[in-house]
Amino acid sequence: MTIGRAPSDLEFHARPARVRSHEKPLDKVFTITEANQLIPLLEEHLAAIKRGKGVLVRTKPEIAKAAEKARLGGGSVIGPHYIRTLEQISRGLQEIHELGVHLKDLDMGLCDFPYMMDGRIVYLCWKLGEQEVRWWHETTSGYSSRQPLDEKDL
Repeated sequence: MTIGRAPSDLEFHARPARVRSHEKPLDKVFTITEANQLIPLLEEHLAAIKRGKGVLVRTKPEIAKAAEKARLGGGSVIGPHYIRTLEQISRGLQEIHELGVHLKDLDMGLCDFPYMMDGRIVYLCWKLGEQEVRWWHETTSGYSSRQPLDEKDL
């Protein structure tokens, strides 16, 4: 995460794992069951990240003042708390990344899971508040183009 980037712009994409050094990177491919099993864990991570984001937003004015004072050797008592919060957010994002999940929108809690459908990779699409994965979209489109999964796939 870049410190100069606004917290509302936080976005995270899973880093693909390499099979062999001469092959292209591959994303983890999920089943619908695997994606659904991750929902409770994703809910925990997303809640913690959102709480951290709230701390950053609330402390932003104080941190801006501290940044101005830093040129003069000043600082802020909130600084260490702000840094710890950044580290907690980073850890949460990293844990989601390590699951192989693509976090597309933090505010919505929007997540994509690579999924094999009819011989091609698409994304299963889930957002915070939904009980289970019931949507998908092409890898070249996004949330606005999501479609319901066929009942046969559920």
